[in-house]
Amino acid sequence: METKEQQPIPFALPDIGREEEEAVLRVLRSGWLTTGKEAISFEKEFAEAVSAHSALAVNSATAGLHLAAEALGVCPGDKVVTTPFTFTSTAEILRYLGADPIFADIDEETLTIDPRCVAEILDREPKIKGVIPVHLGGRMAEMDRIVSEAKKRGLFVIEDAAHAFPLSYKGKAAGTIGDAGVFSFYATKTITTGEGGMVVTDNEALAKRMSVMRLHGIDRDVWDRYSSSKGSWRYAVVAAGYKYNLTDLAAAIGRVQLKRAQEFKERRCRIASYYEAELGGIEALKLPKPPGRKEDHAWHLFIVRLRPGYSAIDRDGMVEALKARGIGTSVHYIALHLMPYYRSRYNLSPEQFPVATAVSNSCFSLPIYPSMSDGQVERVVEAIKELLSPNRRRTQTQ
Repeated sequence: METKEQQPIPFALPDIGREEEEAVLRVLRSGWLTTGKEAISFEKEFAEAVSAHSALAVNSATAGLHLAAEALGVCPGDKVVTTPFTFTSTAEILRYLGADPIFADIDEETLTIDPRCVAEILDREPKIKGVIPVHLGGRMAEMDRIVSEAKKRGLFVIEDAAHAFPLSYKGKAAGTIGDAGVFSFYATKTITTGEGGMVVTDNEALAKRMSVMRLHGIDRDVWDRYSSSKGSWRYAVVAAGYKYNLTDLAAAIGRVQLKRAQEFKERRCRIASYYEAELGGIEALKLPKPPGRKEDHAWHLFIVRLRPGYSAIDRDGMVEALKARGIGTSVHYIALHLMPYYRSRYNLSPEQFPVATAVSNSCFSLPIYPSMSDGQVERVVEAIKELLSPNRRRTQTQ
């Protein structure tokens, strides 16, 4: 029988234990499965964890981004600045509202949106409504300058913090620096509810609008309607809303995961430190630049790049070679300006975003999840060293 160290290593694996299982059973036995006491408790506990006035549990980070943009008044014809180096949901929610994303290139070292490019766009483009920076892989975007550039023009800032829990920036939690912040609890994220997300804000009016729009534009949520002394059937539809609520089943898992978030982060940090120490001397490999302090990175992803000309194997070849050795990887990301929809709709070319294009063509992400054993981490390192060793390069290029 194979040991854990001999088994295939997936790219990501949620860490679900007995306490999460018991939480789900508790909800199943309660007879109340949809949004109720568990979701409300999860919201309160998450708001406390990030020191936010309000937290709203939703069924995905995509839903959260959509709610935040709608509540902040994004309308057809508006433009919002964001990065092309992200998952499509960051930009697609603008299209839901008839608005257009305006892409700014990324910084070579951090891979987050470049504040200089943001400032240039804000100076030249009319009808800009706001900015959506993305905290990539657990590293914060440069929020001071982004917020400064936005606020002096009266623009909103929504933080795409899908990768950034639990993380702080100069004493403030990720997601609480802009007008709203959105977190993801997808199965691969730093904590999970299977599918789900959370929107946080200190703006009471914004929170109220998102709360109403989260559930069909109804003025009373389900739990209030069924636990109140008022008739459960009596409610008012005050807007054409959406169906974005989080179930109690998911919230119960999230409450347990929330308590384990620091434990998870510490383990990811240890894995990242090992990768840095063992892979830092490989000339063909560019590692992610660490922040000034280890605790300033959530290490949701460990994104590496192959330096052109330093190896006989390219990025796609590395991904396949590692897969053949039982090691899962992924690519974060194929930039949005290279995707058929955005490329054709906005007449975009690779040359317009040279950094994002170069990174897209050379990057891949290594496994970095809390339940990885030391032996599994060592296997990843050994495989990369073998594939990128100078001797292998000489042999393959002769």
